[in-house]
Amino acid sequence: MLRLFALFSLLFFDLFACQGGYASCVQKINDAKVIQNNSLLIPVKNHKLLIYSKQQPNAKILKHDPFLSLYLVEARENFAYPYDVNMRLQLGTAIVNAKEVKEGKILKNQVGLNTFGVYSEKLRTPALITSSCCSLEGIVTSRGVIQKEYIQRFLSSAPVTYADIGIRVKNDAGYVIVTAINPYLKNNPFQKKDCIIALDGKKIKAASVFMRKILFSKIGSIHSVSVKRGKKKITLHIKATKRFGGGFVSDTFLEERGIYFDKSLHIIKLNQFYKKFGLKVGDKLLAVNKVTVKNERELQKYIENFKDFSLLLFERQNFQFFVKII
Repeated sequence: MLRLFALFSLLFFDLFACQGGYASCVQKINDAKVIQNNSLLIPVKNHKLLIYSKQQPNAKILKHDPFLSLYLVEARENFAYPYDVNMRLQLGTAIVNAKEVKEGKILKNQVGLNTFGVYSEKLRTPALITSSCCSLEGIVTSRGVIQKEYIQRFLSSAPVTYADIGIRVKNDAGYVIVTAINPYLKNNPFQKKDCIIALDGKKIKAASVFMRKILFSKIGSIHSVSVKRGKKKITLHIKATKRFGGGFVSDTFLEERGIYFDKSLHIIKLNQFYKKFGLKVGDKLLAVNKVTVKNERELQKYIENFKDFSLLLFERQNFQFFVKII
């Protein structure tokens, strides 16, 4: 009954408080000049801009989320009707850009920093997902939808960090299954194909919910995770550490050691420690533990088999050399 009342209340609000509908959302994008080249400059409250961009904006940056390519900057001009991130239930949403609007729905929710959401309709990206009242429901990128829970957290949190418990998961036939394990997390208790049953005493039915709860938790917090392993049910206790990879940042687990890659496995960022080993930005990774790897997924798959160290084969200007990662 309460849900039905809430739905009728939302319907009344949509019909009478948002008379312009989605057409006004297209107009709002144009009035605010939200879409500029391949970036989004979204006015939010308190004279600020929420920016989605692959390039660092030429403005005073208040905070930055490299995983989601989001920036919060000071706005040079104040927009009269800034966007709000409405966390209430919506009757409907649409994907909107400066020319078109298509009503639809989220088909697949964002699973942490590794799999962005999937929307039922397509438009040229970047674009927005909005309610009929033009509240911000999501940012549509070339890789999928950054959903409003992540946008809201970015706007409200300082500094921007995420927690990690050393696993990656996916939905599989109604279950949440561990797909990858961080070998550099000391005494990592998880095993590949573990089925996640509960987190901190509460049942888990979706990978999106599980990963969001972990990512948004406090670094250093202790979590109990109930898993089904074969025919056994066990409860693991693990301390959340800092997340280093995912989203628009490479996620191979080597990021925890300070090595970041592009899609073709060239090093794009390197900490000082490995520079002492002779590594340089631009070096291309060819193999891990004598197994050839061609992309992030393969690298993550084989790196997790490391025991005491990982032996990485790199190439620089047709010269190949090994580096041992402990």
